[in-house]
Amino acid sequence: MSYYLGLDSSTQGLKAEVIDTAAGKVVGSFAVNFKNDLPEYNSPSGYLPNDDESVRHADPRMWVAALDMLFDRMQKAGFPMAKIAGISGSGQQHGSVYLAAPIPDWNPAQDLATQLVPLLSRATAPIWMDKSTGAECAWLTEKFGARLRNDTGSPAIERFTGPQIRKFAVNEPEAWAKTKTVHLVSSFMCSVLCGSDCPIDFGDGAGMNLLNLHTLEWDPDFTAATAPDLMSKLPPVKSSQTVAGKLSAYFTKYGMTAGIPVVIWSGDNPCSLIGVGGGSVGTAVISLGTSDTFFATMEDFVTDPDGCGHVFGNPAGGFMSLICFTNGSFAREHLRDELGVDWHFFDVTACAETQPGNGGRLMLPYYEAENTPAVQAGVVRNFDPATASKAEQIRCLLESQAITMRRHSAWQGGGNFKRIRVTGGASKSATFRQILANVFQAKIETVSIANSASLGAAIRAANGIEGAPFDELYVQFCSAASVIEPDPALRGLYDGMLADYAALEYSRS
Repeated sequence: MSYYLGLDSSTQGLKAEVIDTAAGKVVGSFAVNFKNDLPEYNSPSGYLPNDDESVRHADPRMWVAALDMLFDRMQKAGFPMAKIAGISGSGQQHGSVYLAAPIPDWNPAQDLATQLVPLLSRATAPIWMDKSTGAECAWLTEKFGARLRNDTGSPAIERFTGPQIRKFAVNEPEAWAKTKTVHLVSSFMCSVLCGSDCPIDFGDGAGMNLLNLHTLEWDPDFTAATAPDLMSKLPPVKSSQTVAGKLSAYFTKYGMTAGIPVVIWSGDNPCSLIGVGGGSVGTAVISLGTSDTFFATMEDFVTDPDGCGHVFGNPAGGFMSLICFTNGSFAREHLRDELGVDWHFFDVTACAETQPGNGGRLMLPYYEAENTPAVQAGVVRNFDPATASKAEQIRCLLESQAITMRRHSAWQGGGNFKRIRVTGGASKSATFRQILANVFQAKIETVSIANSASLGAAIRAANGIEGAPFDELYVQFCSAASVIEPDPALRGLYDGMLADYAALEYSRS
C-alpha cells in the first residue's frame, strides 16, 4: 500500500491530502471549516470571542470534533480508508493544550470531544494570535537577555508557548498544579490519533522559547524559570522523522486500519516548507495568508540580529529560518474594503493601470500591531492618499509589502535567492507575484497543490514510514505550476525604493 494521509490542523479548519507514492499523485483532498461546519463552537475565525482583543484562545474540543467529522466525511464520500498506510500532520504553531491526565485509548462508542473534556486542566488553548503575554516576555528578556534568542532561535515572543505557560502558571497556580502535560497543537493532535501521549518534534518545539537548538533538548534554565516543574510536564522532543506511535483502534469505525504508523507531527510552517519542495538550500518560500511569512532552509545556524525572525527545525534535517509579517492579507483586505473595490480590481486592474515604482509611493501598512518590526498599529505613508487614485494606493500597498519582506529577510539571504516559491490565498494574484519577482529579482513559482501544510505532512509520512527520499517526493508532488521571471531592468528602481522604505521605517520609530 502506498497511500499516505497528511492532516493540517490550522486556525480556521482541518484539511487533508492523501498521496499515492506509487502513482505519484494526490488521490484525495478533504476539509472541515470551523465556521461553516462546527458553528456550535462559536469560533467563526478559529478562536473564541473575548472582550480583550489581545487574548486569542481556541476550544480544543473543536479540533478533535473536526477530526471525527473529517474522517466521517471521507468515509461517506467512498474514499478507501483502509488503503491509508500511514499518517502525519501539521498543527498551527505556538498553540498549547493543557492536560490533567494522559491521552487514553479512546472509547469508540463516544465522540472525541466528549471524551476530551475530563482530561483538560485548562478549558481553552492560547493560539498564535494571542498577544497577551507582554509582561511575561519582558520578564524572560530581562532574565536571560540575548541568550534566549541565541539558544532558542527567537527572542521572547508573546505568541510563543514559554511565555504563555508562564502566564498560566502565575495567574492560575492551582490549575497549573493539576496540569500533567503541556502539548503543542501538533503533538496533541498526534496523541489523539495514537490514543497515547506523543513527542514534540524539533520543528515545532523550536517555537516555544524552551528548546535549546544547540543541544536539541529542553533547556533546563529556561524551563525552570518559566514555570514550576515545567520540565516534567513537557513531552520528550524528537526528530521530525520519528514514528510517534500507531493509530488507535478508535478510528477503525471510519474504515481505517488500527496500528498503522503515525509519524510525529510538526508545525504548519515546517510542513509548508516540505509541501512546496523547499526543504533543501536554495529555495525560499513566501506564504501569503492572514499573516505573510518568509521562510527558507538554512545553510548555517544564524539568528536575526534585529530580533524579528525565528529559527525552527527543518523536518528534512537541520534548521529553517522564518519571519512573520502580521499585516498580510489582513492589510490587503482592509485597504480593499476602505477603497470599496472588488478583488478583481485589487488583484488585476490596479496594477494594470499603474507603473512599477508608482511614483515612489510607499507605506508602512500597520493596520494592526506588527511583528516585523515590532511596532503598534498605525499606517504611515510618504504621500497624501487624497492625492492618489485607488489603483495607485493598491500598488503602493503591494510594493511596500514586497519591499518589507525583502528588507527584513536579508539575514536569511533574502536578496540572494534565485527561486522563491509562493503559496497561500494571495498567491493566486499574478500581479502580486510579478511585483515580488521584480522586488526580489528572483523567479517566482507556484505549486499545483494549494494546501502546502497538509501536503507536506503527507510527504513527511511517506518519508518517515517508507523511507522515500525527500528529493524524489518533491519531484513527484511539488513541481512548479507557474513561473514568473523578474524584469532585470527594474533592479535599480527597487533597490532605491528599498532604501527609501528603510528611511520611512526609521522615521516611524
